[in-house]
Amino acid sequence: MIKLSNLDKVFWKKDKITKGDFIEYYAAVSPYILPYLKDRPLVMHRFPDGIDGKHFYQKEAGEKVPRFVKTASIQHEAKRISYIVAQNADTLLYVANLASIELHLFNSTIKHLEKPDYMVLDLDPEAIAFDAVVETANAVHELFEEAKIPHFCKTSGGDGLHIYIPLQGKYPYDQSRQFAEIVAHIIRDRLPHIVSLERLPKKRQKKVYIDCLQNIKGQLMVCPYSVRGRPHAPISTPLLWKEVKRGLDPLDFNLKTVPKRLSQKGDLFKAVLGKGINLQACLKRLEKIT
Repeated sequence: MIKLSNLDKVFWKKDKITKGDFIEYYAAVSPYILPYLKDRPLVMHRFPDGIDGKHFYQKEAGEKVPRFVKTASIQHEAKRISYIVAQNADTLLYVANLASIELHLFNSTIKHLEKPDYMVLDLDPEAIAFDAVVETANAVHELFEEAKIPHFCKTSGGDGLHIYIPLQGKYPYDQSRQFAEIVAHIIRDRLPHIVSLERLPKKRQKKVYIDCLQNIKGQLMVCPYSVRGRPHAPISTPLLWKEVKRGLDPLDFNLKTVPKRLSQKGDLFKAVLGKGINLQACLKRLEKIT
């Protein structure tokens, strides 16, 4: 039995959303979010006093975790870290009760840490309208449709969009990153007026940055259906491609609206964890059309 605390504490003052509200959200969507959490090292972004207070990322599981909480010890260059691995709804609620509004994950599981389950293109705008992110995403969509590469889009819950390609743990991180870079260069060449591959924000003003470095071992991506510690409690939400159009507002997908959306549409992202692409075949098809 999970002992929950301070459920009446207001975490989003302007929206009048309490800690209890966001824990209730995670309880409601647990059947949808748990497949993405399973076997995957979890980093908690904690907001003990709500989104207007101090917040921090926590990698270490801590010494006194309940028996039902699985942990995985991973050696990094500097030290060994014991991560929480959320295998069940009780662990999800335990993490939420720690005021972990945001859930961030490895791209790979503890079963094959060196090989990611998906490749990610992170579309990150710098002083440019969100419609430019939508235009960039649709350019990626058109390219992948032409090359017959399965791909799936979700909101970041912030200012950007994330596009995933299933890999099923068949390729090492280096190949995933190189594939992402090839795609990013193609899109930059097609949309040079709005797309940048420059890492430094000052060099990509009024551009959409395609971040390929998310495809490095140990990098973190916000989990599908994770709440974000931002005004209006947005959710990182999978989209239909027909929804990725001018006027798309990521704030429409929030703690209050996403549970109903899930009950109506189901999990639009589940194929990301399914059959992975044949990377060599996809590269050959890209080469033919570019």
